[in-house]
Amino acid sequence: MRKEDCFYLGKIAKKFSFKGEVLAYLDTDEPELYEDMESVFVEFNNNLVPYFIKNSSLHKNDFLRIRFEDVDNEVEAESLLGHAIYLPIKMLPKLTGNKFYYHEVIDFEIEDKRLGIIGIIQSVNDTTAQPLFEVLNGDVEMLIPMIDHFLIKIDRSNKKVIMDLPEGLIEMYL
Repeated sequence: MRKEDCFYLGKIAKKFSFKGEVLAYLDTDEPELYEDMESVFVEFNNNLVPYFIKNSSLHKNDFLRIRFEDVDNEVEAESLLGHAIYLPIKMLPKLTGNKFYYHEVIDFEIEDKRLGIIGIIQSVNDTTAQPLFEVLNGDVEMLIPMIDHFLIKIDRSNKKVIMDLPEGLIEMYL
């Protein structure tokens, strides 16, 4: 499995028992969706390795207590600590309305209510305080803040993000 085809679920945080169980921190608002998984991919040196789950249960809200197949003691569990866990993108719950995953809107057009089509989303920059759409208009790159107030509609069928952007934002790039 390629990392590009997966999403980050969390990371293995600590050992739980002498039988090789671990606690994985889940980076999600709905940890209960991941309680009955059959397997996960564990990242080792930028490679994803499948690990099959014997059993798992939620532990203190954001943690999943996991017993992996073929991990039977503390030493084997120790080798997993700090490693990220991933799942295939197809396992993400579907979002509707104006909620979206960042990867979902890549290559969507941005349409401004006033100016029409202004470009195509190349990526989402979420390393800043305010996430930004990185939009390409010809050879001009624009950064458009992802603010709920600006967002009118996610039109999945036409691959468009329809926005009402403040006057001057787009004009300063063109």
